[in-house]
Amino acid sequence: YTSDEVNQLISLTKGTKLEIAVIFACFYGLRRSECVGLRWSAFDFENNIFHINHTVVLTSVNGKRKLVTKDAAKTDATIRSMPLSADIQKRLLEIKYIQENNKKRLKKNYNNQWSDYLMVTENGDLISPDYVTDAFRRLIKKNKMRHIRFHDLRHTCASLLLQSRADIKSVQDILGHSNASTTLNFYVRSNMESMQRATAKAFDFA
Repeated sequence: YTSDEVNQLISLTKGTKLEIAVIFACFYGLRRSECVGLRWSAFDFENNIFHINHTVVLTSVNGKRKLVTKDAAKTDATIRSMPLSADIQKRLLEIKYIQENNKKRLKKNYNNQWSDYLMVTENGDLISPDYVTDAFRRLIKKNKMRHIRFHDLRHTCASLLLQSRADIKSVQDILGHSNASTTLNFYVRSNMESMQRATAKAFDFA
């Protein structure tokens, strides 16, 4: 997506179960498993930083779908720390306040199993990674936005970073790639193709 489309998407998802996933996919390039795996204990609001060190995935066990949580290994490149912008921090604190109120209001009816997680429903249930994918597809279709997959928001983040002249090493670190070749091979090529199309259009070649 372009920056304008990202802004539209952020506006459409505010206050919904998709909001956190969209924010962190667009601005930090998180995978859906990383979005669902975000925990309040990984956020340091005093120092404006958070850590990506945990994932939640869906797997099949005896024919049934089951949520599996996992801490990233210490040597894993997917472990990374990110700065929090003032606007995102403000919104997260608002969401945290709402969640705390839900706990007090629902008491025993609140599911405290996932109380440290950001992406929970009103009654504390963890939002499924599959829900993120399906709800995102329905949202953009309903609002007649250009069709992309939720995972493409990760590509959007990388492309916008490159367009803002971020260096390859920074983009590699933000996306959690183990080496720069992945970033170079996919994102730089993709970005070059878009620039080539724009150049061709400017000269009436396309």
